[in-house]
Amino acid sequence: MILAENLVKEFSRPARVEGPFAGLRSFFSAKRVVTRAVDDMSLRIDDGEIVGYLGPNGAGKSTTIKMLTGILRPTSGRVEVEGVVPWQDRRANARNIGAVFGQRSQLWLDLPLRDSFELIAKLYGLSPADYRRSLEQFVDLLDMGPFLDTSVRSLSLGQRMRGDIVAAMLYRPPVLYLDEPTVGLDVVAKTRIRAFIAEQNRTEGTTILLTTHDLADIEQLARRVVIIDEGRLLYDGDLTSLRDRYAPFREVVVTAAHIPAGLDLDGLELREVQDTGTAGEQRASFRFSPAALPAPAAISRITSALEVTDLTSREPGVEDVIHRIYTERGVVR
Repeated sequence: MILAENLVKEFSRPARVEGPFAGLRSFFSAKRVVTRAVDDMSLRIDDGEIVGYLGPNGAGKSTTIKMLTGILRPTSGRVEVEGVVPWQDRRANARNIGAVFGQRSQLWLDLPLRDSFELIAKLYGLSPADYRRSLEQFVDLLDMGPFLDTSVRSLSLGQRMRGDIVAAMLYRPPVLYLDEPTVGLDVVAKTRIRAFIAEQNRTEGTTILLTTHDLADIEQLARRVVIIDEGRLLYDGDLTSLRDRYAPFREVVVTAAHIPAGLDLDGLELREVQDTGTAGEQRASFRFSPAALPAPAAISRITSALEVTDLTSREPGVEDVIHRIYTERGVVR
């Protein structure tokens, strides 16, 4: 469905010249500074996949999506989406894709939401019957009936995001790009949007590329993640393998009457000791490898050494794993 091979995108700007009239001299300077935003990126996404596309700010995520949508032409490399080269045939590519950018809206601000949908249906040549069928389904799934006739300018952020997602899906594109679709939303709005995305993938087989800083989106929607930094591929694989590779440990958090700072338990690493704010109680986390020490044995050693009043065990979340990858900055082969 989506194929990118050895993708490179470079941007150039005039080199900064120091001294008097630096701005004007820099503008006319023949020297250029070249920045490589995407560096030899190869990516294949098959039909019906939901792929999380992750990276810190400035990693090259949005630049990649702009090349996939046809907004930007790569400096070198090859891209095809549904067999179409995006920047060579933008009309055909536009019919194959939907795009939602969390910071920007494709809706008409002064029109009621329904009117925006009608305009989009006409732009993409939907028949009245197909338009009504799609709209009724989406309005029901996203609970949009109460504000369908409200002007977009008057909608809350969560309502507008639901409207943007429907606008991108109204003509049933086989590929959907979601760039921060839940940014700034409350818990209820996020839940609705995630459920809708999962439903469209399940029923329509929509291929979805999702970029987000909310890693709960990835955990709930995507089985595969692609991580980039400085335009280079860091990881491409499933979430389970990602955890096994970068966080092969579990943690036990305990509350006890007293936890010595230098407590040494075989097979357990004491991470931190904090006061809980309750007199005579402290909280600490212990980290251990399940491959070397089974969880029941780890808990037994902790409870034997401390007067435990509360205990919880957890696996590292995606956020822990991603933080470690960004810190190491190592390309995974």
